[in-house]
Amino acid sequence: MNSERGIDLSESTGPRPLDIMVAMGHIDPVERRFWARETSTDWWDRIVLQVWDESQWLRNFRMRKGTFLELCDLLSPALKRQDTRMRAALTIQKRVAIALWKLATPDSYRSVANQFGVGKSTVGVAVMHVAHAIVDLLLSKVVTLGDVQVIIDGFAAMGFPNCGGAIDGTHISILGPEHQGSQYINRKGYFSMVLQALVDHKGRFTNINVGWPGKVHDARVFKNSGLFRRLQQGVYFPDRKITVGDVEMPTVILGDPAYPLMPWLMKPYTGALDTEKELFNYRLSKCRMVVECAFGRLKGRWRSLLTRSDLSQKNIPIVIAACCVLHNLCESQGETFMVGWEVEANRLAADYAQPDTRAIRRSQRDALRIQEALKARFQTDQGNQ
Repeated sequence: MNSERGIDLSESTGPRPLDIMVAMGHIDPVERRFWARETSTDWWDRIVLQVWDESQWLRNFRMRKGTFLELCDLLSPALKRQDTRMRAALTIQKRVAIALWKLATPDSYRSVANQFGVGKSTVGVAVMHVAHAIVDLLLSKVVTLGDVQVIIDGFAAMGFPNCGGAIDGTHISILGPEHQGSQYINRKGYFSMVLQALVDHKGRFTNINVGWPGKVHDARVFKNSGLFRRLQQGVYFPDRKITVGDVEMPTVILGDPAYPLMPWLMKPYTGALDTEKELFNYRLSKCRMVVECAFGRLKGRWRSLLTRSDLSQKNIPIVIAACCVLHNLCESQGETFMVGWEVEANRLAADYAQPDTRAIRRSQRDALRIQEALKARFQTDQGNQ
């Protein structure tokens, strides 16, 4: 397998995503036992579970207690563990709580371990085991296209007809991998992994691809994804064409200028713009904003994505995918996104600015204008000699 390739982690119709990733070598074997240390568990058992109100749950776990308990039930088939005669395994609820706390904060493993009265290594194992369970049990159910007509109607209300989604990529900061590290250095100079996502009109992920090195351009990630192939073959969306003027238009997705213009992918005009092109760009940009907002909310809730991940190159895609599932669950359940989270996310994100392909293209256009101006000037100068 080409180590550069990303992995499509949604819309799976074949083997389970977890099986695929094991086969591809993208999951490290994980220690299966979760034992409590011989320390007090009063804080979790008697304070958090018994006393905390909804706002405390929301601030620390990014969801209300009811949603948390539903999530635990959904994950229980994968997280059930037998007790031994010596020690009791950590409860499912405590394992999920440890994982959510670690994903929601930039805290160290030691800090989270002290919070829950467990060993430092237990936190790492809990995070990965819960992330595996989320990907295995929930990804194909939660990160999915859903009712296309509802999505089309949603984008139409925002001003763009027959639109089935908005696409973009975002960089997740990582530690430099031991092998092929230079491939992961993006244009901003830090190590990263790319998450490509298609979102619906409400900013919920409908398709994700994660794992490409940060050096790889968004357009290349896209062209090598399963989403691109299915859109190209006309099988991703139901066949629903409309007529615009005298042109037949299929269901489209919206991208920024980094993406290729296709019959099923609309992107902004560049270069000199007249009023008609400006209006088109305004409509497209207004609808495409939902994907940028989705990435902002994803990272605002799950702030571990904003700090340089110390997970292995093989495990990072699992955690990113799990966070995408959790994002959709929170959005679908109407969980509040608190104002302070965006401020904190912006502060953390400032250390790892996103590569701006548009800025590069703007400079190229400026260079072309200068070139044209010089060409005209030289021609004038020649005539005056």
